[in-house]
Amino acid sequence: MSIFNPWVILGFVLSVTMSFGGGYFKGKHDENVSQQLEIARLNAIARTKEAALTTAVTSTATALRTSNDKARQISKERDLAIASGALRLRLPVKASNCPIPASNDSPTPTGDSSQEGGELDATTAQTLIAITDDGDEAIRQLASCQQAYESIYQTLKEMK
Repeated sequence: MSIFNPWVILGFVLSVTMSFGGGYFKGKHDENVSQQLEIARLNAIARTKEAALTTAVTSTATALRTSNDKARQISKERDLAIASGALRLRLPVKASNCPIPASNDSPTPTGDSSQEGGELDATTAQTLIAITDDGDEAIRQLASCQQAYESIYQTLKEMK
């Protein structure tokens, strides 16, 4: 048998081609397995980050809910006190320049006589205080948002 026999040459070419083909497909399979392992590792890291971030946001939301509940309770107690008359809202008002006839029975005012107090009725007082309560709630929400942002930022910074 000679080396120049066409069957020998064909066998050699086929064996070399099959070797390279098999190596190519085995390498492709090995790379696929390697990529799948890397994807699984990165997914595990992402799940850990996601759990930490969820915990941070949940704790901030819980703190906000608690502070809002406390503020609502205080607001209800204050509204009840205003409605019952136990708490009154007084505002300083400048006295008019009209002369008031002096009577001997009235006591003389002490201090600044141009400042007198005016008392608001309960409904107006509750309405004004409700506006401030809305502002306070918005401030608490903003502070909670800032705290959540800072918490997420720190969590991501630590995980790098």
